[in-house]
Amino acid sequence: MLKHNLLLIYRNFKRFKSTFFINLIGLSTGLACALLIYLWVSDELQVDQFHEKRDRLYQVMEHRVQGDEINTFTSTYGLLGKALSEEMPEVEYAASFSWEHHFTFSVGEKNIRSSGRFADADFFKIFTYPLIHGAPGHVLTGKSNIVISENLALSLFGTTDNVIGRTIEADHHEEYQVSGIYKSIPENATLRFDFVMTYSKFLETRPWFEHIDNTAPETCILLKPGVDEHAFNEKIADYIKKKSNNQVTHRTMFIKPYSEKYLYGKYENGALVGGRVTYVKLFSLIAVFILVIACINFMNLSTAKASRRIKEVGIKKAVGASRRELLIQYVGESVFMTFLSLLLAILMVDLALPQFNDITGKQLDLTVTPGLLAATITIALVTGLLAGSYPAIYLSGFNTASVLKNMLNTSPGEQWARKGLVVFQFSLSVIFIVAVIVVYRQIAFVQAMNLGYSRDGIITFDRDGSLWDQQRLETFINEAEKLPGVLHASSITHNMTGHNSGTYGVEWPGKNPDDRTEFENVAVNYGMIETLGIELVEGRTFSPAFSADSAKIIFNEAAIDYMGLKDPIGKVIKLWGYNMEIIGVAKNFHFQSLHEKVNPLFFRLNPGHTYIMAIKLDQQALQETLAGLESLYKRINPGFLFNFKFLDEAYQAQYAAEHRVAMLSKYFAGLAVLISCLGLFGLAAFTAERRSKEIGIRKVLGASEFGIIYLLSTDFTKIVGVSIIVALPLSYIITRSWLAGFAFKISLEWWYFAGAGAAAVAIAWLTVGTQAFRAARVSPAECLKDE
Repeated sequence: MLKHNLLLIYRNFKRFKSTFFINLIGLSTGLACALLIYLWVSDELQVDQFHEKRDRLYQVMEHRVQGDEINTFTSTYGLLGKALSEEMPEVEYAASFSWEHHFTFSVGEKNIRSSGRFADADFFKIFTYPLIHGAPGHVLTGKSNIVISENLALSLFGTTDNVIGRTIEADHHEEYQVSGIYKSIPENATLRFDFVMTYSKFLETRPWFEHIDNTAPETCILLKPGVDEHAFNEKIADYIKKKSNNQVTHRTMFIKPYSEKYLYGKYENGALVGGRVTYVKLFSLIAVFILVIACINFMNLSTAKASRRIKEVGIKKAVGASRRELLIQYVGESVFMTFLSLLLAILMVDLALPQFNDITGKQLDLTVTPGLLAATITIALVTGLLAGSYPAIYLSGFNTASVLKNMLNTSPGEQWARKGLVVFQFSLSVIFIVAVIVVYRQIAFVQAMNLGYSRDGIITFDRDGSLWDQQRLETFINEAEKLPGVLHASSITHNMTGHNSGTYGVEWPGKNPDDRTEFENVAVNYGMIETLGIELVEGRTFSPAFSADSAKIIFNEAAIDYMGLKDPIGKVIKLWGYNMEIIGVAKNFHFQSLHEKVNPLFFRLNPGHTYIMAIKLDQQALQETLAGLESLYKRINPGFLFNFKFLDEAYQAQYAAEHRVAMLSKYFAGLAVLISCLGLFGLAAFTAERRSKEIGIRKVLGASEFGIIYLLSTDFTKIVGVSIIVALPLSYIITRSWLAGFAFKISLEWWYFAGAGAAAVAIAWLTVGTQAFRAARVSPAECLKDE
């Protein structure tokens, strides 16, 4: 029986070559898309899942009431890790750790620039970063201890053996002793670092983080087995309030599973609303839809060809074949076709993976694992069953007598079902087209939007080594501004591409005592506002021509509006208890992602607390200017590497997820349209074949080629028209929902939807018109002759 069925499958594939190739291409393309998305989704779901104690590992977070909003942060007060481990019996281990720091490490003549963290002693007891050398509980006990990665050890020493106890010089002025070496961090880790230094060293130079009102470090804890997460959250909710003797009442503390941080990290007004999991769900849905589109092609073409196979069905039934046997045959034919398509799909995936990895920023591969093998077989089997179920039921249900008398009539219900499937296909295609247009327009808007400051031509790099000497810093800035091609040079606390340093320590006349709004705190050097090209609405910037500018302050418009100050220039406010005179008001500019509104911000003159150098370049002679800057940098700051970044690249990095969505949407939309067109092409070809005698008679009676083309295209145009009517309202709802995640966004213009509809009609006309034109060109004699 199996051999007989395989022979029939082969003969049917050979008999209906065009249908076979259309189904092969459609199914293989759909399966390739599904496999690519499966690889991506699997990788996303594995992020931060490698920690052995992930079921007890939690991130400490805070909800903070700021004005009329509740904002959520991962930053905590500096001594929280130590406090929780000492005061909470439910906590097995706790560790606070700093943001990313950069150092130039030296061993002999080698200088390596690396990034890492300062962390509490229990850091390696909480996280699974296996140590090659050293004990987790002891590697971060000494103030001058440093734990380095396997890669950094190889770069500095050429080996990982006999490295413990050896000395590394940091920034050419301070020595650290290697106390441990850990294995290379997996690619699916969100917390990445080349080294870890002791937290006490961090606090030694930043004692203000020991105060509960100052936040920046993060804290993670490991709960003891059996501790209830919800009960613990209730216990620590008012921890900050109690710890500050009711002085800090706007911060509510809670814990969240660390393994969920990556996918579920977006909060709005204190409520979890998703995160990257939105894109996981979105692309999983896209994979399903593309497979469904491919399956619809198979269903439509199989049922459309039914008239060519009815005698086969009739004879089989006449000789005793049951409907069950026919169902098995036709479903088997579909499953066989799907697994044949799977082989081609795997080849497609293998060829497409390098490009796919470039787009997604991942390192996916087709290494055969039990999970991948099971998923691949499952996807193919489900696809085959889905694609073959309706044709099998349809073909096996014919009446024997009617079939053998050639009295097969297609019912209106069957015709409507086929048209409905085509409507579904093209509706999805139109939605994809609209989505691509909207995503690309929003990304273009983000890239081109006037942020209120100039990021073009600005390079930034860390203030290292001798540049921490104030006199050397001033010398470097002055010498840099003399170089041809350098327009401005200065220094700042951070690179203006996100929230970095906030404070609640601003007081103004009429302030509500319960108001705990956070102001972005930006320390700058002279000339920094000019370097960024920030426009002042009124007042002046900091200048050496004026004395005591360190007691002056510049707010943005959002801050002035929030404080309700009228005629603010010359008014005195308090910052951390010190009087500060307002000398300027900066026009609002976007220092955070466009997902966020413009928040209150102030500039203060404090060159000693600026950490990043910023230089504005004339882009006409960029390479020569960079070479001159590198030479100056090495002369004033010998032994350090001139590692710079362009500010516009840092800005674009904020929208990496959206960029990837835009690129993937473009490709998947194109493939969805292609698969839909393949089905439409096959149906048009079959329609032309079925109506060949009608076409011949019409041509004999004088019908023109254009008339024949119009005749064959009309029905399909109506179907596509219905698809557009169904798709456009849905696409509006979907795209409006996506745009809601941006505080600043494009408007949904009518032409986005009209353009998508017109594109769908044009694509359908081109697809159907090709077949209609071929049919119209056939001579009447050829059409009217009997087969």
